[in-house]
Amino acid sequence: MTYFIDAWLDRPQPYLRIINRLTGKVCVQIDGEDLEELREQGVLDSHDLNNPEPLAIKEQIHQLFLMCYAQAARAGTAHLSSD
Repeated sequence: MTYFIDAWLDRPQPYLRIINRLTGKVCVQIDGEDLEELREQGVLDSHDLNNPEPLAIKEQIHQLFLMCYAQAARAGTAHLSSD
């Protein structure tokens, strides 16, 4: 599967979404306190999202999937969908 990141981090209500490129389906959506928590933990770095190296972006997406699933498991809820 191929994904892309849709992020707007420098706005009053920042968000980040990981979207399946083939279906257009949002697989992960992070915003609000969850987004800020990922920034504080060092999992999300806006400079990494701008990296032109495909392997770096792939690793960032992988880390975001893992952290989001872990957060959802701890909270007992999920904003995630599986393909």
